[in-house]
Amino acid sequence: MIKRWLVNLGLLLLIAGIVAFLYLRPQPEREGQQAHEISSLKLGDFSRVSIEFPAKAPVVFEKIDGYWRVTQPLNARADQMSVQRIISIVAATSMEKFSTANLEKFGLDQPKLKLKLDQEEFLFGTYNPVSSEQYMAYKDAVYLVAPTYSESAGYQLLEMLDKSPLKPTEKIAGFDFSWLEQWEDIRLNLDLIDGKWVPSTDKAKPVQDELNEWLDTTWVKSAAKSVEPYTPDRNATYPSFRVKLQGGGHVHFDKLQEAPELLLGRPDEGMIYHFAPDIGFAMLNPPLHIPREE
Repeated sequence: MIKRWLVNLGLLLLIAGIVAFLYLRPQPEREGQQAHEISSLKLGDFSRVSIEFPAKAPVVFEKIDGYWRVTQPLNARADQMSVQRIISIVAATSMEKFSTANLEKFGLDQPKLKLKLDQEEFLFGTYNPVSSEQYMAYKDAVYLVAPTYSESAGYQLLEMLDKSPLKPTEKIAGFDFSWLEQWEDIRLNLDLIDGKWVPSTDKAKPVQDELNEWLDTTWVKSAAKSVEPYTPDRNATYPSFRVKLQGGGHVHFDKLQEAPELLLGRPDEGMIYHFAPDIGFAMLNPPLHIPREE
């Protein structure tokens, strides 16, 4: 019994010694694989972005007055972050770099997508079956990059449009709701004067903090669920309202539908904005605490 115990103890000490040796022995230095910078370009270097697919019309964005717009195949405000994600390819790095001598090997002789940033051209080919990364050619080299770069450029066009009903430069100074059914009898206007909300009716009992929160929640921070092109029907008459702008001017909206979702048409930009019913109702009904008529 004692002999077996001594054998087990000896084996235990031997295993402990081997573990200690492996843990404490000097480790060989390994040179880390260097990532390749694909370009030295900057995100702010460009004013035109073109996305070209086989057998599809190209999508073109242009920076106008500091903001990105879609200019082909339609003319509309672009979602700024969507364009920035597309341009972010210039900041990408890759652990793999290949020669462009055999483009067909990477599916780049007939690329799935061509991305042009001004005169700079990026070609996207097939996917690596092991890493699931995508082959991308730029200038005289081929790289393996994350598939998210081409996916960002491949979204449906309507998903890359700005879903805010107002331009970034349009600052709200008030509302003219007098043509909406619920406000026709009092011809409601609501104006922001010297930082204070002033309704056009003496029946209202406005709470300034509530109105500020209403504006921020419904008009400043709220984006539509989706957008689509709008061609106004000259033979149709819709309830409508105006958003008054700082510095003068206004934006006209047609209320095309109230339920099951609010549809607002903006004729000057040719777009329809889809809002969920709760946020849509709040947008057109500021908290003014007007007593109900008996």
